Amino acid sequence: MVKKETPAIVVIGDLVRSRDAPDRANVHARLRAALDAVNDELSPDDPLRVTAGDEYQGTFGRLGDALAATLRLRLALLPELDVRHGIGEGPVVLLQREPRVEDGPGWWVARAAIEEAASRGGKSATREVRTAFHRVEGLDGPEVEMVNAALIGRDGLVGAMSGRSLSVLRGLLAGRTQQEIAAAEGVSASAVSQRVRNDGVGLVVAMDERMRRVG
Repeated sequence: MVKKETPAIVVIGDLVRSRDAPDRANVHARLRAALDAVNDELSPDDPLRVTAGDEYQGTFGRLGDALAATLRLRLALLPELDVRHGIGEGPVVLLQREPRVEDGPGWWVARAAIEEAASRGGKSATREVRTAFHRVEGLDGPEVEMVNAALIGRDGLVGAMSGRSLSVLRGLLAGRTQQEIAAAEGVSASAVSQRVRNDGVGLVVAMDERMRRVG
């Protein structure tokens, strides 16, 4: 039975250039593991799940959680694999429970957002952009363009990081200290500290802390 529309934060994601991967079964296994980990950490209203091919989706109650999820999913797969996301805020309607089928303006603007992310990522000046946010017109909330400006900056910093810096960033977001990360990586604490200061790692951590408070 069709239910009435309810507000939600919709996330639609897909793998970037996954068809070039020689072992697609391994690619999808890694993607599912990343989705499971983010679901465990952030508890979305409707868990992130693969829907078809390289695409996945889910819904959140808060924009900040959706923003955090898109960062963590990208970090779980880089540098070997990459993903892009469209985040949409608006009403959704549950058309069918099993298998789950949803529709509504929230999904439409999320689809427009991932198309925008793909378009920006296809241009040389913004080639590292992987995330975009749209909201249904008339809804209250943080300024859409300000959210997208923050996402462009975040994506650019992450996309420019080396594999070692990405590992440091993952560790900090998981709550580990710089000393613990240094021991795990087999490097000095000062080397980790330099990456945090010089490679944008500390900036992304600070951005994530603030973006998680949104909505």
